[in-house]
Amino acid sequence: MRRILLLLVFSIPLLVFAQSTAKRKLKPSDIYRLQTLGDPQVSPEGNWIAYTLTSIDSALNKRNTDIWMISWDGKQSVQLTNSTEAETQPRWSPDGKYLSFVSTRQGATNNQIWLMNRLGGEGKQLTNIKENLEAYSWSPDGKKILLTIQTPLDTAKPKIPKPLVINRYAFKRDIEGYITQRQPVHLYLLDVESKKIDTLTNGQYDETGAVFSPDGKQIAFVSNRTEDPDRNINTDIFVMDAQPKAIAKKITNWKGGDNNPIWSPDGKMLAYTSTASENYTAYEESYVTLVDLVVVEPKILSKTLDRPISHFKFSKDGSSIAVLVEDDRESYLEQYNTKSGALTKITGGKKSFSALQPQSANNWLVLMSEPQLPNELYAVENGITRRLTKHQDDFVAPLDLATTEGFTSKAIDGNIVSSILLRPSNTPANQKLPTIFYIHGGPTAQDEYGFDFTRQIFAAAGYAVVGVNYRGSSGRGWNYSTSISADWGNKEVKDITSAVDYVIEKGIADPDKLGICGWSYGGIMTDYMIASDTRFKAASSGAGVAMVSSLYGVDQYIMQYDNELGAPWKNIDKYLAISYPFLKADKIKTPTQFMVGESDFNVPSPGSEQMYQALKSLGTPTELIIYPGQFHGITVPSYLKDRFERYLNWFDKYLK
Repeated sequence: MRRILLLLVFSIPLLVFAQSTAKRKLKPSDIYRLQTLGDPQVSPEGNWIAYTLTSIDSALNKRNTDIWMISWDGKQSVQLTNSTEAETQPRWSPDGKYLSFVSTRQGATNNQIWLMNRLGGEGKQLTNIKENLEAYSWSPDGKKILLTIQTPLDTAKPKIPKPLVINRYAFKRDIEGYITQRQPVHLYLLDVESKKIDTLTNGQYDETGAVFSPDGKQIAFVSNRTEDPDRNINTDIFVMDAQPKAIAKKITNWKGGDNNPIWSPDGKMLAYTSTASENYTAYEESYVTLVDLVVVEPKILSKTLDRPISHFKFSKDGSSIAVLVEDDRESYLEQYNTKSGALTKITGGKKSFSALQPQSANNWLVLMSEPQLPNELYAVENGITRRLTKHQDDFVAPLDLATTEGFTSKAIDGNIVSSILLRPSNTPANQKLPTIFYIHGGPTAQDEYGFDFTRQIFAAAGYAVVGVNYRGSSGRGWNYSTSISADWGNKEVKDITSAVDYVIEKGIADPDKLGICGWSYGGIMTDYMIASDTRFKAASSGAGVAMVSSLYGVDQYIMQYDNELGAPWKNIDKYLAISYPFLKADKIKTPTQFMVGESDFNVPSPGSEQMYQALKSLGTPTELIIYPGQFHGITVPSYLKDRFERYLNWFDKYLK
């Protein structure tokens, strides 16, 4: 009897431990638990990092963003704000004693700048701006703040609204809606002590991307000073003295876009991005360009790299410029020597980087995710990556997440296609699985080795999930991206088809249980695929198109239509050719779910509605879900959960 009791005593803790470490599958409601880190800022002395953390309140069905900071050694973490209103754009004062941020807290009608002592205490309102504050930055001496403000429209709302009078070439934009008149964005200078605001720029043009020179005497900014900025991408870099009525000097002359200026630490050079093409293209790639302000002869650093770059920064000593590079399913950190132009890889691997800040001459701060871990902050010290934040630990701790691997396939015309495969955990290698192809949007984006909630949701439900970097995607060079120009749904279909053939041939996918899904260009590609391949037994198309010519003047892509396809009255054959999913809807046998945001001006609802109506008229199983008040990106948390649930219900119905 005593032996039995002892066995029970020792087995109970083991049972409790086993239960506490048991993993479960990801489910749609886990979207409420997923937090998002962003906008990291290293303090002037390099010992602290301020950043934003966005969480979801499921009861209120809304997001809230707070400001946190963590020490460079990762040992101390402090939440600085905790109000019901969002606090964003944290910025250190030059002496490092204060953190400023932007918020509409305490009943402010517009975003205002608030100031908080880094040691603690309540934030104090610094501005009372009636206009729309877009961005701000501190002067190096901490006495001034550079404000970027948009001129407001008349917000008075009469009982009977006035007619919308429109005379612009580009007259609508997602989230903003109809653009009835110009609202120029101008620069202003705030005196921190007196609160006086001086006007730096005015007129009909926008000035954005404004930054102080290291000595505080000058300001660099971006502006398109052409006669009709709606019709081109010809932005240039300008430099002006940091005082009212100063004359701005144009630094660049490229007819394409020059953007995102940053000063070298000694103030002698400007780095910025230049577009690869002069005219607007949906497949744009930008290069890091360096200009000496005395010689004024631009030097393109990254053109020979032939890969998209982003988040470029000077090192603290100015000897190098670090960049994030997209390259064949990976993104990684590299740096250019500012004198020789030599390129050196700092760190990379099967990871995804999304933010960059310098900490010292050889140390950097990055945001990084991995296939089974959402974004966290990391220190990169002499090429060695060290994790700082632990916000995602509680999220991933109970979850049994899918594994991720890469593979390549060959399209019928010989193109080599890179893809990513997610397998449900603990799945035998030889087991054929129902498989969903989740196609990314863009098209200039790439599927990377980073955490993807949507694909993990499908994998948790027992599906193999495939992401395909079809032609048009980024990460494979300028020619790879532009190869689909004015030829939508041709090469991409060949590439996705090759990935389908591969996973069937390798025994990964059950050929009788194939599904396809995507949003935006991923939704467009879903329509192209089900009109080209009858093997798919279920599909879900989000924010796609149908009769492309019917969207001319309906969506926000007028420059793409005019530059890439030409006017419909001159090139109707081209529009008809790329509208084949709608015009050959009678060939589609795949039960298809259509989804779209009610207020989407990016890829408006008519595209999804037309495809739905066509299949409904033909008797092909279909349904249409419209999310009220949503733009191109679905943001209401309960709608996100609903979308995941509808995905699973639809695919389970036809694939299981």
